[in-house]
Amino acid sequence: MKVFSNTCTFNYSWDEVSAANWRKYCPWNDKTTHVIAVDTLARDVDPATGILRTERLITCKQSAPEWTKAILGCMDTSQVFETSYVDPAQKTVTMVSQNITWSNLVSVQETVIYRPVGAHQTQFQQHANITAFCGGWQRIRNSVEEALVSRFKENATKGKEGFECVLAMSRRVFAEEREKEMMQRAG
Repeated sequence: MKVFSNTCTFNYSWDEVSAANWRKYCPWNDKTTHVIAVDTLARDVDPATGILRTERLITCKQSAPEWTKAILGCMDTSQVFETSYVDPAQKTVTMVSQNITWSNLVSVQETVIYRPVGAHQTQFQQHANITAFCGGWQRIRNSVEEALVSRFKENATKGKEGFECVLAMSRRVFAEEREKEMMQRAG
């Protein structure tokens, strides 16, 4: 098993980040064009804790090497199951995801947590456990796991850039909406 960890801070409040999180796969985020669909499977609020729990199925265009597709079967899409927990009392958003596609060959379990580190900053923590199932072939297993860790690093950079754009757009849209409301009240 290989591990990938990443931490960064967004210069946006937790309220802004937790709201924008639902729009990170929007069409104007040019860093997530690989995402074909995000389907909400279940959503409920725990009446005792106020925690919003959401289950989603995320379908992406497959970007595996052609030789891999040829050996394992020609799949043009992959799917990930994600469960998220928004805790307004503790001010955390926790997302836990697991690959569905090729899960008999490789397991990718990822946890992402957003939490405030001040009034106008939110910390992002990402942790992924990557395990390849290659029987007794340790060298192949290590190579597959290392390749996936490298890919996580590349995607983490793209993901941060894309989410920064979504956050900036969300801030502008909400500012415009607040301005319209204020003008309507004054007028």
